[in-house]
Amino acid sequence: MTTTRRRRWLVAAATAAALALGGCATGTGSSTAETTLRWAIALPAHWDPVVSGSGAQFRILSLAYASLVEIDENGKAVPSLAASWDYNATGDQVTFRLRPNLKFSDGEPLDAQAVKLYLERAKTQKNSALFGDLTSIKEITAKGDLDVVINLTQVDYQIPLLLGERVAQITSPKAAQDPAKLDQSPVGAGPFVVTEIVPGSHVYLKKNPDYWDAANIKIDRVEVHAAPDSATIVSSLQTGVYDFASLDATQIKAAKAAKLDVVFQPGYNASNISINVNKKPFDNPKVVDAVRYAVNRQEFVDKVTFGYGKATDQAFPPGYIAYDEESANKYPYDVAKAKALLAEAGYAPGDIKIDFVIPAQSTAAEIIQSQLAAIGITTTIKVNPNWSTPFFAKDLTLSVYGTTGRESPVQTLTAHFGPNGPLNLSTPYQPEGFEAAVALARQTPLDSPDYAKNLKAATRVGLQSRALVFTYSFPNVFVKSPRVSAITPIPGQIHWAGLTVASS
Repeated sequence: MTTTRRRRWLVAAATAAALALGGCATGTGSSTAETTLRWAIALPAHWDPVVSGSGAQFRILSLAYASLVEIDENGKAVPSLAASWDYNATGDQVTFRLRPNLKFSDGEPLDAQAVKLYLERAKTQKNSALFGDLTSIKEITAKGDLDVVINLTQVDYQIPLLLGERVAQITSPKAAQDPAKLDQSPVGAGPFVVTEIVPGSHVYLKKNPDYWDAANIKIDRVEVHAAPDSATIVSSLQTGVYDFASLDATQIKAAKAAKLDVVFQPGYNASNISINVNKKPFDNPKVVDAVRYAVNRQEFVDKVTFGYGKATDQAFPPGYIAYDEESANKYPYDVAKAKALLAEAGYAPGDIKIDFVIPAQSTAAEIIQSQLAAIGITTTIKVNPNWSTPFFAKDLTLSVYGTTGRESPVQTLTAHFGPNGPLNLSTPYQPEGFEAAVALARQTPLDSPDYAKNLKAATRVGLQSRALVFTYSFPNVFVKSPRVSAITPIPGQIHWAGLTVASS
């Protein structure tokens, strides 16, 4: 090798090594370090917010999309694409005023008409996972370029909370003309723009200079990688393969020992057993009550969350504004009482045999199987990789579900207990009096002294539902390299503004 060729080879090798170092990839022709965040997480199946719905995927979609509003550390609605909003005197109309000169990554204007088209699509598109969340919206009008006027079917002061990251990540109307393509290739107005997607492998994004808050986005590039086996997450962060990842409870101790940062992000999470009361044997209320008494919630806390979670018998963790203390421990763990109820319902031990359909094998499912077996109900666990389709089609008799909650507590209640709720396996069943109780909560201004009281009352009525038996709550747990700055403790969300990755 000649001296010149050797020098070129050394330069190329050094450049490749620099590019491989997290957060230190240098931009071509520039001496300024390009910061990169490498995130390991399960990749979204859908990139269209209308289709992906309000599940945990919205956290990843928030890289490419901006929402109409956001929430702060206290769960209060704060401006995002909308700089402000106002209700009329009767509470059945709300006007959102957009920031001027917004645009999508395809160059299309993000104006009032674009927001109108998005919300209408979310209400009407055949495969929309959001239509059930938008029942309060009757009509959307674009008033000029900036004002989005929403007429409501009822008085509803939850709308600013509702139209946050889970429901109102606004898509380009031009891109939405081909919904199938949009679902695999996002076009939004978020802090980053997708440059490459390889399904099942990775997604690469670069900073969006046209994002409304671009000045506070301190990362130049994000690489989202399909998460490896949970047992290798800690070693992958130790060796610098990733900077940031979700963390199983089983790995928390190892992550702390490795001197990585374990982040307990607050959330509204709750897990539950889902029951279809339209099918035998759960059409008998005594069988449902038997299941309620069969559940030992502390076993989930100990064996699933390793003590980091909390037992809950509601759709919210204890301490949350909508958690109803009066309803706590209404069905305490009591195997003898559960067995007696089954006998009263006419079932001997072993008479009930049910398929228990779940998305993936889990310790929680095995605990449920064991606890039901202890009262004489035999379940056969069946893993269905297409679980979400039959679940939302309400075809199952018994399943299990976990929710990340919603910014709007009323939305969380209707998702669980409402007749069209995606988490209500027993559609169209709803508990008696729920519609009136949740309507009162909607009609209560968020700053009213009666707000918390009316929310708790709606929760109390919702918990009369026989379709759900809640088990435990668990915070959102992430692990990060110390090079990644602190994560702002926004409940259930990851906000990218201000987040930095130090050079190595």
